[in-house]
Amino acid sequence: MSKRILLISGFFSPELTGIGKYNGEMIQWFSEQGYDCTVITTYPFYPQWKLKEPYTNHLWYKKEIVKRRDAFDSLGSITVYRCPHYIAKNPTSKARIFQDFTFFISAFFQVFVLLFRQKHHFVIQVTPPLITGLLAILYKKIRGSKFICHIQDLQADAANNLKMVRSKKIIQILFALEKKILKRADNISSISFGMICKIKSKINKPIILFPNWSDTTFFYPLPNKAFLKEEFGFKKENSIVLYSGAIGEKQGIESILHTAKTLESISDLRFIICANGPYHKKLEEESKKMQLKNVVFLPLQPLEKFNRFLNMTDIHLVIQKNNAADLVMPSKLTNILAVGGISIVTANPGTTLYELLKQHQMGILVEAEHQEALNNAVRNALQIRPEECAKNARLYAEKNLGINHVLKNFLIDSAIDSAGVPIL
Repeated sequence: MSKRILLISGFFSPELTGIGKYNGEMIQWFSEQGYDCTVITTYPFYPQWKLKEPYTNHLWYKKEIVKRRDAFDSLGSITVYRCPHYIAKNPTSKARIFQDFTFFISAFFQVFVLLFRQKHHFVIQVTPPLITGLLAILYKKIRGSKFICHIQDLQADAANNLKMVRSKKIIQILFALEKKILKRADNISSISFGMICKIKSKINKPIILFPNWSDTTFFYPLPNKAFLKEEFGFKKENSIVLYSGAIGEKQGIESILHTAKTLESISDLRFIICANGPYHKKLEEESKKMQLKNVVFLPLQPLEKFNRFLNMTDIHLVIQKNNAADLVMPSKLTNILAVGGISIVTANPGTTLYELLKQHQMGILVEAEHQEALNNAVRNALQIRPEECAKNARLYAEKNLGINHVLKNFLIDSAIDSAGVPIL
């Protein structure tokens, strides 16, 4: 019989960005390696912060059996349990905390049911949300499974450093909860060396590097940008500067509007902001107030068009605030590197992101929250077009970010791929 993996996370397929994207691809890959996978998650809502079709009428629990890609008997199964939860239409800090809590409560009942069914040998909890780590601890304690805590975002640090939560008592509770979960985890993994250093400052345990990846066979460089621009409704002579991905409090995306205002005399220049959700709407309103004619807002592009969409772009923007630069590794960057994109990234010296891009010379680095520096970087990149950055980006992606490479290493490092695990 196959080894069985239980994933507990508030984000999952069919979400196209962020944690849900990576969770979905990870579980699909595990299944293709022969693991039987069970997922306890929510209904898809991110980054729009509202239910996606065809789930808009679902208010209760739902079980899904995910169809296999082919009929090979060696493939494992995927069972998804979707739990009801409150969705913060206006995702303020308080609303997001309440949202996480409602998922924790509904997921608790689903975990309780699974306690009396066939044992999962490994339980993987992905944070955020942080609180679901308690469910993984519960399952581990009763069933004796191995608990792997994977940290995509240091939620307590982000809430504190970015002043997303101003109550000292709540911050103390978040850090205490984090400490409890880290102590109980058998293995801890995270997405960057900077994150690993911060986690090690909290607990004296080895931390596994488990970076976000890209499917480098699906995302790859394409020729003829001019043709691609016309395909998406732009003129072939347009210079395209793109921000595509989630928009939230960590990014400071409003700086793009100010850059667009500064460079509005460049007639063929177009800034595209491609996203969904409440922050997207706020940016649209601000753009109208600023009377910007060179900014285009688009929804997130479907997966089947996304490689061509990224290849259309002349300059990619990866924008973050100063205090967030070493708390998260932007997930959008992996696909930009895979297509050999020229990226302008706001990151300061000493952060993981800065050192990585500088070492491999695969992006243009700009001081975070420095508006004039961002303006100049865009202007200069359009004039010079540093093609060497593009070549280095694709080369790095091929060597380090391929999904098979990353997930095979994780299986070994986390001991999931261990002959010593009993199959019960």
